[in-house]
Amino acid sequence: MTLAQVKSLVESRGIEFFLCSFVEMSGAPKAKVIPATHLDDMAIEGAGFGGFAAGNIGQGPHDPEMASIPDFNSVTIVPWRENLAWVAGDMYVEGESWHYCPRTILRRQLEKAKQKGYVFNVGIEAEFMLLEKNEDGQYAPWDSLDTLDKPCYDLKALYRNLDMMTGLIKYMQELEWEPYANDHEDGTCQYEVNWTYSDALTTADRHTFFKWMVKTLAEEQGLLATFMPKPFTNLTGNGAHFHMSLWDEDNQTNLFIDENDRNGISQLAYWFTGGILKHAKAVTAVTNPLVNSYKRLVRRAPRSGASWAPVYVTYGANNRTQMIRIPAPGRIENRLGDGAANPYLAATVLLAAGLDGIENQIDPGEQNVDNLYEIPEDELNRRGIDSLPSTLSEAVDALEADDVIKDSLGLEYADYYIQVKREEWRNYHLSVSQWEKEKYLAVY
Repeated sequence: MTLAQVKSLVESRGIEFFLCSFVEMSGAPKAKVIPATHLDDMAIEGAGFGGFAAGNIGQGPHDPEMASIPDFNSVTIVPWRENLAWVAGDMYVEGESWHYCPRTILRRQLEKAKQKGYVFNVGIEAEFMLLEKNEDGQYAPWDSLDTLDKPCYDLKALYRNLDMMTGLIKYMQELEWEPYANDHEDGTCQYEVNWTYSDALTTADRHTFFKWMVKTLAEEQGLLATFMPKPFTNLTGNGAHFHMSLWDEDNQTNLFIDENDRNGISQLAYWFTGGILKHAKAVTAVTNPLVNSYKRLVRRAPRSGASWAPVYVTYGANNRTQMIRIPAPGRIENRLGDGAANPYLAATVLLAAGLDGIENQIDPGEQNVDNLYEIPEDELNRRGIDSLPSTLSEAVDALEADDVIKDSLGLEYADYYIQVKREEWRNYHLSVSQWEKEKYLAVY
């Protein structure tokens, strides 16, 4: 969208303000409110930010101001407040593109794919939980009637949240995102909303806006919406599954589809899969970025009977115990990622891993058909099936050893990311949990 087209939109839709936004490492959106009367200034100069105050984006308090230069292709009119529009931006410092900006990092990787003749299309399954504070001041699932051991697809619980869900769907329809499947998920008060895939940058922008939209609408109902990977020990965690395909440079032909293949995917897609499997452990450090993320990637079942999260470096057809699933012809699904993943960084490393698979024609091996939650560990070892990292520390070590994934992030940013995540792990390891007190305090 050009500046002239944005001005026309401002006039026709009565837009009075813009949220000029960007994300830092966590993926949390930051923004300034810019009056539409200063649209020209925003287009040229962006919105200024003290980077150190915004989070992990590679700045100290002594560094010069950062500017979020809006990408008008991302302009999104806020459906519940139509005089307001959100626009994603790329960060600049002193006129130069800022290499600590996650959106810029994804742009760079997408350009590498473009030079090879590929467009990377992505759809994300977004899962979240609706919580409220109980009498003890602790967050808990809000719906006291949502008590089934297997609540997935439960109509009664879905109906009790119909205003929230249909509100989201209507807003997404207004935005022309084409939402198509929306349900109560496997955990108590857990929901999932799906919308049609787009190119990776558009999907990452929309996922960022979506999370903010869900949280905002929940707050209006006195609730907290959380995308935290594993909020409760006994309940299923929040995933963010990436459905991926490569298309030709005009984004007209799906290069992952092969109607003659048993799974409906091409040799290119198998090599892409092989690359992701090869780099899975390093990729995990980005798609599963929190200490808490690794409490979701477990064999041990929550109350529903299955974690629905991968534990092993495997792929299969329509098998939800695999890391990579082939749900339909022409696409693959990475089930690894969780609700805390920064979509720009996650898309970057998945694309880089897949392109390495294509370049080196990496064979993913035989697909798995078993329920991997039930296969004994010694049998998995006999088959040579490797495990995903079990902690953030282990995943970060894998990232540090993987040159392909580090290069996709930029070596300087990769080192910075590793430093931030190691500090997060240290802080967690040095904290004393309630579990430790209950286990040890009276015994020793």
